[in-house]
Amino acid sequence: MLKQLTSVKEYMDFINEINRDPSFSDPMLSSEEQIRCNLLAAPDKPTNRIWGIFEGTELVGLFVFLVLEEEAYLEMLVGLSRNLNAYKEMLSFLKETYKGWQADFVYNPKNHLLHSLLADERARFEAEQQKMVLERDVACQGGRQIDLEGEISGQGGRQIELYSPKYREQYTAIHSRDGYWTADKVIDTPDRFRILLALEQDRVVGYMDVTHKYEENEPYDLFVAEAYRRKGYGRAMLSRAIELNRPKAMMLLVDTDNTAAISLYESLGFAKAVGENNMTAHALL
Repeated sequence: MLKQLTSVKEYMDFINEINRDPSFSDPMLSSEEQIRCNLLAAPDKPTNRIWGIFEGTELVGLFVFLVLEEEAYLEMLVGLSRNLNAYKEMLSFLKETYKGWQADFVYNPKNHLLHSLLADERARFEAEQQKMVLERDVACQGGRQIDLEGEISGQGGRQIELYSPKYREQYTAIHSRDGYWTADKVIDTPDRFRILLALEQDRVVGYMDVTHKYEENEPYDLFVAEAYRRKGYGRAMLSRAIELNRPKAMMLLVDTDNTAAISLYESLGFAKAVGENNMTAHALL
């Protein structure tokens, strides 16, 4: 039986038990800040819904979703269960209640129960992602940002700058159109995102959207135009993001098979967070 909940406090034993299970822990609850934002504060947010799945009086599944009515969009913020029927009932409810909506699910790659059900729904899966956490400072030469070839940003017409409206058209033109955070949404949320631009002769050739409001921030999107890759723009933008983010913590996600990017991040002080990988699936309900 599915019930909408107004609090999670009485279910913390269940939450903690499932979240300690390496196969069913939730990657969106891997830090104290995530637990606070995605779970404990959920009842206070009008766009969040909390549902519990019960067998009799026993809780067997707990789910928190972001629900955006105007955009017909759902995002699973928390999904905790080791019960196949709990996942089935949750998906059935979503398909009936939010038919035709886009839904995104971020979950533990070892969670075979949810994964198999989403596969049956013909969801589109992104590659498994490795979480990496900034563990040490890597000094830049002379305290200035350098690219992979040792060139100082700002020389030779190359530079890294914070976003300004004069670059809006160029930034929007090259921005990813996949996923919820489009260029316009990022621009319109300056309290959440900082935008870094890679420029060559005043032309936008790359960008990074990175959060700045949390105690642990992360790059949501990093892109360099193909003709300008292997010139150090990715390193320069990430180095600048790290500098601006201090003294806060930083993490990032990278495809597990992207060895070049993992090596780059490790060279900048990031280390793999063991057991905290995630999968993302996109489904049309």
